[in-house]
Amino acid sequence: MATTRLIRLIRAPRAAVYRALLNADAVQYWMVPDNMTSQVHSFDARQGGTFRISLTYDDPTLAGKTSARIDTFHGRFAELVPNTRVVQKVEFETDDPQLQGEMTITYELTEVTGGTEVFGLHEGLPAGVSPADNELGWNMSMDKLAKLVEGQ
Repeated sequence: MATTRLIRLIRAPRAAVYRALLNADAVQYWMVPDNMTSQVHSFDARQGGTFRISLTYDDPTLAGKTSARIDTFHGRFAELVPNTRVVQKVEFETDDPQLQGEMTITYELTEVTGGTEVFGLHEGLPAGVSPADNELGWNMSMDKLAKLVEGQ
């Protein structure tokens, strides 16, 4: 199983970045690649709390992991360390065995000169998910996260 790693400097305090990781409205804005829209169905941002989110491709010819144009996933917050760390366990809702399996997504926040360094780790990508596409999606999402919190 593949892993995606990224490091991003966000010019905002750690507390602002952490809040954006755990706020349903913020997540609906930033945790979505370009050319898709997001719908947060449920979001209980506490350790052990669960969430469910759907991403819909704007282009009707693109195939989703769950249905024709939709990627739906659900998960839980496995670990929350205020202003420092968020660990999520996530699974796509799909019948395709190439897209099944639990993934772990970790955000580590470190205060640095000029803001917050976000280290992102996405472990356990199913065989049917392209690591290059996953990395591209993460970078798009991190751009949106930065835009959101740097503008506060």
